[in-house]
This record gives sequence, C-alpha cells and structure tokens, in this order.
Amino acid sequence: MDTKRLIIVAVGGQGNLLASRVLGEAALLANVPVRMSEIHGMAQRGGVVESAIVFGDAESTIISDGEADVLVGFEPSETLRALNKCNGKTVVITNLAPAPPFTVAIGKGVYPDLNQAQELIQAKTSKLIAFDATARAKEAGNVLSLNMALVGALTQTGILPVSEGNVKEIIRTKTKHAFVDTNIKAFELGFSAAVDA
Repeated sequence: MDTKRLIIVAVGGQGNLLASRVLGEAALLANVPVRMSEIHGMAQRGGVVESAIVFGDAESTIISDGEADVLVGFEPSETLRALNKCNGKTVVITNLAPAPPFTVAIGKGVYPDLNQAQELIQAKTSKLIAFDATARAKEAGNVLSLNMALVGALTQTGILPVSEGNVKEIIRTKTKHAFVDTNIKAFELGFSAAVDA
C-alpha cells in the first residue's frame, strides 16, 4: 500500500487532536497501518498544535520538509507557516476564517493577507481547497465542529485510505455523544465544500 503523509496544523482549542484521533481510528477500522505524533507547543495559550499522521507501512511519523501528501490547516496563517512541508504534488485544505494571535491584537504583529497567502499556496502545491470551515461548523450548530468540517473535506478528496463510512462510524462511536449530530453535520458540510472547491 502506498504511504500517505498528512500534516494537520491548528491553534490550541480548535480540535486538531480530536481530528487526528478520528482519522487514525478510521484507518484502523479499515485495517490500514497508521502512526501519529503531535507537537503541542503553547497550545493552552492559543499556540500552534501540529499533528503528523502517516498511513500505510512506515517506520516513522517524521514528515520532513517537502514530504507531505496533504496539509490541513485549521487557521490560515498556520497553513501558510507549514507550507515548507509541501511539494508540487501536495494537496492543501485550509480554513479561511482567521484566528489572529495576540501579537496582532496588541499591534506587535501583522496578519498575512488571505488572498496573497492563497496565491503562495497555489504556486507551491498541486491543489488548494480553501473555504470557511468555521462558518460550516456554525451552520452545523457548533463552532467547535470546525475540525469535523475539515475532516469531511479531507475525506472527500479520497487521498487518504479512509472511507466516508468509516470516518462517520468513528465520529458516532468515539466523539462525545452530545456533539455527534453537529459533528456529523459539519463533516457533511465540509465534504460538500470540497466538492464545490
């Protein structure tokens, strides 16, 4: 089986780790070998959270610069920051709703222009799927389901060896019962957004 390498970047509180777990469990449900690692950084203070997930036969979870098959960004500037993991064949999926760091709020930093960021990503990779996953999550009934909207978009691409059915099964059985309906709806809205992109 071909090895597929996925990088997920987010800021603390956006649900990166749950998204990683859902994808990893869906792979296991399909009998696909999977390895995962996480870097939490200053996650509890709104800092970056990065997950590396390798599907298929691999010795390591390390994804070096230029090795990612897919990059999923829960926050646009974090997607841009992780662009070094991509190559000309990488597919990038990003949320377009910014969550500016506190340095921007206090005037010590400048948030990147979203149009320029998208142009940079498109110039370096094979495909960009960019949509407002936060709006899709709100439409589903819970802004915290933005992670499932992005998982839906990722699943729709067919790049990873996980099926829509397996991912939904894991959402139903492994996420908090109170959020299952909104998570499934957000997944479906994200799936549709990727079709339209």
